[in-house]
Amino acid sequence: MSGRLVVHPFADQQLAAEQWLLSAHPVPRQAQARTELREHGVTLLPLGGLFSAVRVPGRIVQALAASTDPAVIDAVLADVLDGGPVVCAVRGPRYYALVPPGMPQTWRDAVEDWRDDDVACLGRASYLGVPAPTAVAHPRSGATSYWSVPPRPGTLCRPLAVARLIAAGVHLLGDERDPWPADAPLTPRPGALPGPNPEGH
Repeated sequence: MSGRLVVHPFADQQLAAEQWLLSAHPVPRQAQARTELREHGVTLLPLGGLFSAVRVPGRIVQALAASTDPAVIDAVLADVLDGGPVVCAVRGPRYYALVPPGMPQTWRDAVEDWRDDDVACLGRASYLGVPAPTAVAHPRSGATSYWSVPPRPGTLCRPLAVARLIAAGVHLLGDERDPWPADAPLTPRPGALPGPNPEGH
């Protein structure tokens, strides 16, 4: 078997995603952010340059998915947002959809209408704690965030898709016939398998 080249495309994709995310920082800061990611599993990235983020409370996403199972929610988000990257802050929970930095004014006006629903568009002067690209499954313990939809270099959520997700979730929450609990905790399905293990253990 000597001389055979072993290719790990999943690991390569994650490394490319890491490099892309870290490019949100000026070059001198990227090395420190990389160390934070690898040693602590999370780092703060500045918003408003490479990308911005839209914060969506868990109850809106859970209402749309009709579930508190993170595997179900993650699949719904990946479908509705066409694979655009989303960070899940487990405590809350809160979801952060990464979007282009230059959001249209009409979109910002819509966010103002959703402010009472705890939706916010985060841009310049804001930072977002992002997990390592290897964190692609709901953590069993310890970690406070993971990629509900994993990042890919240069791929962002379309603002219109995010707006439609929020509008649909808010509409469902406004339906008094079937009220959804406020920010119910995520409840993984018993026996659910963890996500891909990039180290192969």
